[in-house]
Amino acid sequence: MFTWDKRWEVVIGLEVHAQLQTKSKIFSGSSIAYGAEANTQASAVDIALPGVLPVMNLEAARLAVKFGLAIGAHINQRNVFARKNYFYPDLPKGYQISQMELPIVGFGEMDIETPEGPKTIGITRAHLEEDAGKSLHEDFHGQTGIDLNRAGTPLLEIVSEPDMRSPAEAVTYLRKLHSLVRYIEICDGNMQEGSFRCDANVSIRPRGQEALGTRTELKNINSFRFVERAMEYEIERQIDILEEGGSITQETRLYDSDKHETRSMRSKEEAHDYRYFPDPDLPPMILEDSFLDEVRATLPELPTAKKERFQNEFGLSLDDAETLTADRQTADFFETVSKSTKAESKIVANWMSGELFANLNKSELEISDSPIDTSQFALLLDRIADKTLSGNTAKKVFAALWDQEGDVDSIIEAKGLKQITDTGAIEAVVDDVIAACPEQVQQFKDGNEKVIGFLVGQVMKQSRGKANPQMANEMLLAKLV
Repeated sequence: MFTWDKRWEVVIGLEVHAQLQTKSKIFSGSSIAYGAEANTQASAVDIALPGVLPVMNLEAARLAVKFGLAIGAHINQRNVFARKNYFYPDLPKGYQISQMELPIVGFGEMDIETPEGPKTIGITRAHLEEDAGKSLHEDFHGQTGIDLNRAGTPLLEIVSEPDMRSPAEAVTYLRKLHSLVRYIEICDGNMQEGSFRCDANVSIRPRGQEALGTRTELKNINSFRFVERAMEYEIERQIDILEEGGSITQETRLYDSDKHETRSMRSKEEAHDYRYFPDPDLPPMILEDSFLDEVRATLPELPTAKKERFQNEFGLSLDDAETLTADRQTADFFETVSKSTKAESKIVANWMSGELFANLNKSELEISDSPIDTSQFALLLDRIADKTLSGNTAKKVFAALWDQEGDVDSIIEAKGLKQITDTGAIEAVVDDVIAACPEQVQQFKDGNEKVIGFLVGQVMKQSRGKANPQMANEMLLAKLV
């Protein structure tokens, strides 16, 4: 775990850009499909030809409101769009349409779990804005290419309060936010494609001081691991500077994951540097009560409520409930299986967290793409519950299911994996093992009870994993005691 001199207190706030799952851009009808050939999805509005006018995409507003309602935030029903003025080569208008004084989502909150217990992170605001294009530096022989496909893509910028006190806390918040935007289906959360990007504001101050230290902003980090590593490096850098008598420069810094360092990009701008003013081409957007009610009706059961219900309804531990509700598709998979199988919900949770997640991670698949569907997963657990399969043979059936060799029962039949529960057959194997292992039998009789595990293992080995291990254990004890 990352630690630092506790004479210093770390203060972190995050700004997250979530790309909204609309079909077209926020102010034009251009597609936002990922992976298109450069500059094939940039209309006259997106490239700022003279005389064109932006038109607000209502679906972007709907998704932003959905987020605001999910975090219990105030929704501003009168929305004003502003021009944020700055010049980058991939910003054709010379300004970005964003929101300043009246963002669509006001103050809200999100609870996270920390080693010290629950903690509430304030969310200052979430506002709508358009994305810029993309500068391409490779394959242009020292020049820069510009791809304007992303220009105008709808973003929801989610700004937290500076409430986090460690990189670990910040990543916990970021993961929960990532889960939420996917849960309510407003953003696909794909960090590699730039759909979910994070800027981290990091400062330090002497412990006990109320005034905030000078902050630096770490830009556009595209993985949870790199966000954490970038903040860790920046904390150490700032502490070293201050302890040597220097001062922190307020600036924007870039994290280089290859060199594990941050480096200066430019001085950090304040709001007045962007010369915000209301966009004269976009009238205020008024959200009626009926519109808010319509959006509210589309909200699913939220992760926190689902987590509590899973604990109460299925008897799950807090850790299991958090794991299984972190993703909506995972939660749906668990609930469907639990209601379809005779196995206890804890067994369902264990098999999902173990075999299923391990294979999904290894194959880099989402649970929605799992080759084992809920019905076959439930049937597999049924065959454990009715003692047709032992835990070990069930893993063999799982592997065959994963490789799509058939359904549960046909695999059991084809591979001869049905568990032996016949008392006479198991007793014969137990007697053979006792006769073959006199040394271990004597150790057990001398008080070494742990050796029973070895003897059960021998029974399982001799029966090729088919003997019911519980019956074997009970029969051995009965004969040896």
